Amino acid sequence: MEMSITDKIKGSIHTIGFSKLGITKPNQLESDRVNLKNWFDNGYHASMAWIERRKEERVNLLSYFPEVKSVISIAVNYFPQQAPDSNDIGKISNYAWGEDYHSILKRKLFELLALVQQDYPDVLYRVCVDTSPVMDKIWARQAGLGWIGKHTNIITRDFGSWVFLGELMLDIDLDYDPPFEADHCGTCTACLAACPPDAFPSPYVLDANKCISYLTIEHRGSIASELETEMGDWIYGCDICQQVCPWNIKLQKITNEEGFLPRHDIHNTDLKQWGDLTPEEFKKLFKGSPVKRTKFEGLKRNIDIAIKNVKSQ
Repeated sequence: MEMSITDKIKGSIHTIGFSKLGITKPNQLESDRVNLKNWFDNGYHASMAWIERRKEERVNLLSYFPEVKSVISIAVNYFPQQAPDSNDIGKISNYAWGEDYHSILKRKLFELLALVQQDYPDVLYRVCVDTSPVMDKIWARQAGLGWIGKHTNIITRDFGSWVFLGELMLDIDLDYDPPFEADHCGTCTACLAACPPDAFPSPYVLDANKCISYLTIEHRGSIASELETEMGDWIYGCDICQQVCPWNIKLQKITNEEGFLPRHDIHNTDLKQWGDLTPEEFKKLFKGSPVKRTKFEGLKRNIDIAIKNVKSQ
C-alpha cells in the first residue's frame, strides 16, 4: 500500500533529522492576536521595530501566504552540552555555540519540501525560520509540539525548551495533529524568579527592554547602568530562565546535529582572552555563527561590561 504524503512527511523525522514534527491548519486563536497587540502596546518589543512593521502578517497568516492550507511545524534539539560554571568565562547562550541555526534548519526544510514535490511538483510553499513574520511558537503549539512556558519559550515533553523551530507552509491539505492544549508549568515560577533584571512583568510575558538576551544581541549603543550590573558575565544571549526550568533539567539531551556542537572552544574562553578580541579575530571566529549578529562593537561592549561585573564581585 502506497504511503500517504502525510505519512511521508512524518517519516522525515528520521530521514532528515527533525526532533519533532507536527501539522496544523492555518488557524490562529483570537487570544494570540490580543496577546501580541498588548505586547506591542506596552512597548515590550523595545527597539525591535522590525517586528511591529509586519504585525498584521504575524496575526493573520493569510496576509503572509494567502494560499496556505497546512503548516508543518518542526523542532530540532540544539542542546550542545552542560555550560561551564565559572565567573571567569564569558558566557554565550547555548544556541550560539555552533553554526547559525537559520542555515541548518532551512536546509532541512528544503529537503522536506523536495520530498513533498515528488508527489506535488507544483505545490506553493513558504519556508520559515525565525526571520519571517510568523509566530513560530504559536504554530508549534497548534501543531502539538509542546506548550508555551512562563518564560515564553516552547517546552516539549522530549527535549524541554532547548529546540529551534521552523515551518514549511503548503497550499495542500494534509492530515492534522491536535494542538497541545495542556500547560505543564503548573505552579512553578523558577524561570521568573531567576531572571536577574526581572524581565517578566507577568507569567508568559517578556519585556525585552530588560532581557539580557535582547540587551546583548539586539540593543545598539550604551546600556543603562542598572541593567549592566544585572548582565553578570553574559556576553551574548542568556539561558538563565531555561537553565532553571525543571523540564530542561530533566529532559536535556546532547543534540545529534553536529552543526550545533561547540566550535573554536568559544563556550570555554575566559574573559581575559575575550577582552583582547580584535575586529579581525571577531570576523574569523564568528563566520557562519549567530554571534555575528551583535557585530564587533556590540560584543566588545558586552565583554567590557562582563569584565567590570566580575571585578566588582
